[in-house]
Amino acid sequence: MKKGISIWSFPEQELNASFALAKDAGFEGVEVALAEEGEISLQTTEKALLEIKKQADNNGIELYSVASGLYWDYWFNDDDISIREKAVSNCKKQIETASILGCESILVIPGVVNADFADPNKVVDYCTTYERSLEAFVGLKEIAEQYKIEIGLENVWNKFLLSPMEMRDFIDKIGSKYVGSYLDIGNTLLNGYPDQWIRALGDRIKKVHFKDYRKAAGGLHGFVDLLAGDLDFPAAMTALNEIGYNGWVTAEMIPNYKYYTETIIYNTSNAMDKILGRK
Repeated sequence: MKKGISIWSFPEQELNASFALAKDAGFEGVEVALAEEGEISLQTTEKALLEIKKQADNNGIELYSVASGLYWDYWFNDDDISIREKAVSNCKKQIETASILGCESILVIPGVVNADFADPNKVVDYCTTYERSLEAFVGLKEIAEQYKIEIGLENVWNKFLLSPMEMRDFIDKIGSKYVGSYLDIGNTLLNGYPDQWIRALGDRIKKVHFKDYRKAAGGLHGFVDLLAGDLDFPAAMTALNEIGYNGWVTAEMIPNYKYYTETIIYNTSNAMDKILGRK
């Protein structure tokens, strides 16, 4: 498996500096993110993206995935059709961005029934969410197939697609090898087990996020350093090996440390080496 890290794990600095830090810490790749503003945004030109790719190449870092936090504001299932259309537009831009950067995949939040940490008072009906989100991705799969960029649907705390079987069936209804799961094994601990998710989803898994979670803490405060929580990494690795997964595993370390923030990058790299069985 290839060892990567999310750009959200880094101190606030230019991408080039983050690429250099990732390389120094022993990572092979970085998952970048599309935002409203910044170096990789909805307005970033192809020329600027190619310069970012060059920076990564010069640092010996592979860019393999484009995440985005935009979907906490723009839901594929929103009651406002203009918001739904914006979500689809953002996804198309994300696919185009990934293609220019030479990435394989994008990370997408497939829909939100409710997210307490984003907008606690906003709720969309579950069945309506399912129908609208399915319709959106059935349409988007043609763009993904055209660009040969995988859409990875992440299991997040969105009160939607709550079990691996439901996620599996949702993906199968979309019906494209370019739409699958971006499995966050840390997020499964809220109401499940990572090894069970892995075996249920099988070859639908396109990418994997590594996080750890301490259940006794609860809420967002439960996310901790890798190997400091309750996630059974040996069981997860056994399941990944059983299904023949050999792709990228991406550490997503949020929040960063309050002081000496670059330290989390090195600590995470060391923990991932232990998990992956590297010396």
